[in-house]
Order: sequence, then C-alpha cells, then structure tokens
Amino acid sequence: MTEPLRSADYLPIPDRGGPVEPITPETVEEYVDGVAAFLGGAANVIMQLSLRPVGRGVLESTVDSGKVTLHPIKRLRTTLSYLAVALMGSDEERARYREAVNESHRPVRSTSASPVKYNAFDPTLQLWVAACLYWGIDDLYTRMHGPMNPDVAEDFYQYCARLGTTLQMRPEMWPANRAEFQRYWDENLPERGIEPALRDYFDSLIDLKMMPRPVQFAFARLQRFVVTGLLPQHLRNEMRMTWSQRDQRRFDRLLRMISAVHTRLPKPVRMFPLNAYMFDVRRRIRLGKPLV
Repeated sequence: MTEPLRSADYLPIPDRGGPVEPITPETVEEYVDGVAAFLGGAANVIMQLSLRPVGRGVLESTVDSGKVTLHPIKRLRTTLSYLAVALMGSDEERARYREAVNESHRPVRSTSASPVKYNAFDPTLQLWVAACLYWGIDDLYTRMHGPMNPDVAEDFYQYCARLGTTLQMRPEMWPANRAEFQRYWDENLPERGIEPALRDYFDSLIDLKMMPRPVQFAFARLQRFVVTGLLPQHLRNEMRMTWSQRDQRRFDRLLRMISAVHTRLPKPVRMFPLNAYMFDVRRRIRLGKPLV
C-alpha cells in the first residue's frame, strides 16, 4: 500500500501566479477549481463524517429534505452552494446562507437513544468539517498543480477560516497558521473511524445508488476509484478498500491528464460548477427564493 505523493515532482505546475494583495472573494478563484468539487466531494464527506458525532448527525437526521439518499440533486446544490458562498460570497451573502443553513440544522441534535451526543450548532464539530474542506481543497490543488508559494499558501489558509466561520465556528478556533493546522490534522485524523452503519451509507453514496441506473453504470466505478485514491490510508482500511502501487500510478496519470486539460480552459469554465451555484444563490436572494 502506498500513500499518494503530494509533490510537484510528478505533476506539471502551471504558471497561475499569485496575488500581491491579500486573497479576496474575487481573487480566490485562482486557487479553487470547480473540478475539485466533483473529484473530491464524496471522499471529503467520508472524512467529515468519520468524526462520529458528525456521522451520527447525518445517519439520524430527521430532515428528509436534506438527505442525499432522497434528494441527491438538491443536496449537491446546497452543499456546493455553501462552499461557493463561504469562499466567494460577500459578508451579507454569507450571513444570508448561514441563516438558511441554521434553519435546516435546528432539528439536527442527538436524542436519548443516540450513542453519542451531537448538535449541528456545535462549533467544534464545524471546525472538523471546515478542516476537512480546507484539507481537501489544498490536497487536490497540490496534486494537480503543485504546491503553492509558501506565503500565498499561508494567506489562502487564513482565508479558508471562512469555511467554518460562515456558520458558528469562532475565528479563534481556526488553528493560527498552517503549521498549527498540520498538528491539529495529524492529531485528530488517526482518531477518526467509520462504524458499520456509516460504511453501508458511504458504499451506497460512492456507488450512486440514489441515482438512476444509467448514471450508476456510467460513473459509479470511476467515483469509487477516485474516492479510494483521495482517502487517507487508515480510512481506506476502515472502508475495506484496497489500493496498490499500480492503482496509485493510474490515479496520478488521471490527475495529470485532468490538470493538463483543465488549466488551459477559460476561468469561467475552470470554476464550473461553483460559479454557477454562486450565481444561483445570488439569483435566489434577489428573487426571495429559499437558499436551502
């Protein structure tokens, strides 16, 4: 078994430059690819839910309108809309989306029958979710484009606190710098696990069981390969997934191919679907339609 390399040695590094000024909602597009949302989404969900209270919150949720198993397209929209708003939205747009998410989160809390206590408003749980989102963005960027300039990487990390502060995570909870984040990640990731009920849930999610059969046939096998490639090794083990050196080489080639094509596309195409969901959120705000 091998862990994926996170080095520019085997991936082309396009000259995407770096901002002189601090990263803003307008310039963050240089460091966020829309394709990463498709590639990394399912693996990131597994990492988020590997913290048992987060996973239990999803398994036991009574909010049917937000369940991916019942409403996969809507769930994709709301999840990617949150990511888009957190990274590219104005303070007012983030506040509007926070209010909408809070309304959905209010019923998500443990009961006397729950094996662990949880509350969707718990900022420590939101810190873990935000950390997974940042780690996933940074991981895929590095795999596909090579490492950022260290100063830019630090600015981008600080900016990504918005992934948690767009909800209830307090700014001071975000590790102070990338070195502190790495310590937080290294200490917490090994403690995460996947209970059998979650494994079944994830297997259905990965294999697209909630989608029509033609979609399953066309994409499920590729999705399982990508998810396995992006998961840390101990979570692969928990998911009973196998991964070989040959698999790693194939995965690296796939990312090289995607990167070579994707970096040559116009920025609006590179940002799809995040830019489309950001446009949709703004349209919904303007028309007074529900955001979640």
